[in-house]
Amino acid sequence: MKQLFCTALFLIIGWTAFSQNVTIKGTAPGAGGRFITLSVTSDFITDTEKTLARASIDSTGSFIMSVPVEKTILGKLSIDFHSVGLFIEPGKTYQISIGPYKYDEIKELNPFINSTNLQMEILHLPIDDINFILGEFDGIYNSFLVENFNALYRDHNRILLDTLKTRIMFILGEPTDPYIKTYMDYKQANVIQLSQSMNKAMIGYTYFTTKPVLYDNIQYMDFFNTYFSKYMNVTSGILKKNDYHTLLSAQDPYSALMKALAADSIIRPLKLRELVLLKGMMEMYNTAGEDQKKIIAVLNSIEQKGQEPQARLIASDITKTLTNLQPGTPAPLFTLRNRLNSGTVKLDSLRGKIVVVNFWTSYCTGCTNEMDLIKPLADKYKDKVVFISISSEYSRLRMRYYVDLKKDWDWTFLHIGDQIDVLKDYDVRSLPLFVIIGKDGNIYKYSAEFPSTGLENSIEQLLQLSK
Repeated sequence: MKQLFCTALFLIIGWTAFSQNVTIKGTAPGAGGRFITLSVTSDFITDTEKTLARASIDSTGSFIMSVPVEKTILGKLSIDFHSVGLFIEPGKTYQISIGPYKYDEIKELNPFINSTNLQMEILHLPIDDINFILGEFDGIYNSFLVENFNALYRDHNRILLDTLKTRIMFILGEPTDPYIKTYMDYKQANVIQLSQSMNKAMIGYTYFTTKPVLYDNIQYMDFFNTYFSKYMNVTSGILKKNDYHTLLSAQDPYSALMKALAADSIIRPLKLRELVLLKGMMEMYNTAGEDQKKIIAVLNSIEQKGQEPQARLIASDITKTLTNLQPGTPAPLFTLRNRLNSGTVKLDSLRGKIVVVNFWTSYCTGCTNEMDLIKPLADKYKDKVVFISISSEYSRLRMRYYVDLKKDWDWTFLHIGDQIDVLKDYDVRSLPLFVIIGKDGNIYKYSAEFPSTGLENSIEQLLQLSK
């Protein structure tokens, strides 16, 4: 029997007294030499991802990973930036087969541009497994919605709701697992809202006021995000009358806001009200003007004294999301290999120097045109500014060959390699992208001007401030 050659597995989370080990093993043809990563959504307000484990894929395409898990979670398996979802239950072993994929044909390693859904089969899947049950349920639900959308949305045919429930009961029976039952109930709640079988207040009372907050169930949170979208300042007839500038300016804005929100009986339960407040603060931030700092202060208060650990985590994630890459915030760190693959460069080793980073590829004409204009800047500021160009194309050799042809490109060149998270950290959605980082390691300007549109002026301004 062929032996699996599994190299290092890096567990990112620790063991707790309530965890049970989960093992995921399988094959991914074409992915030999790469890594497969298991991650989860830290919270379903910001969709922040948290890595649980990472394992190497051997030359035959085989891998194995183990990780402690406390409760049922929706995981995401990723190879490079291609991914597939998998429900994971504590104590179980999953044997999976990921469909063949030509990973090497991707020219640019960019998760925002080239990500695709991997095809996966869970082998030897029992019919009582959550993946089987919810896969069957989603199939029934999606087919029903396609067949009856107009009758539900236009005609408000409420009888069809009973048809859906009967079909689900006949095929799957009554769910006993709490996660599965919640998933099914809240997905069907979308149909109730679509058909207007209940008015908005009754839906809120039925599905939120009288129910516990279920931070980790994807369908509960999906319906929560739909129902409470713009709730504080648009859809709630009571709350939209509030003067949020005055409330945010109170001595204790968190308490003032929580008290004001209690006027809406649907969100009177403390944990629910706090979650609505968290969502509302995130939605208001971009249009809050001078109140943005006050919103961050409210989020900091929730992070410190929130009703639940998960609410405190969500507050922290929202703060990071809203302030990410903003001036004065820490620049995401990276350690990347140089163009010769002979060593690495760490961003934090450049503290005390101004750093200009640009992301590029050799086939991006706009990138290379701008980089021709870096040379005079690199010469002018060679003792004051470090210029770093990070290539996100798949082939390191192609990058090296192209740079070797450009004899005057003599500043630092790095390759993204397997560090795809760097592109996510810097939100590289288009190329070229320039970023200026101050001597303190904090973002000075994101995104900065191109060399052709004023990058030198921003460098001069930062040099004056740094004196």
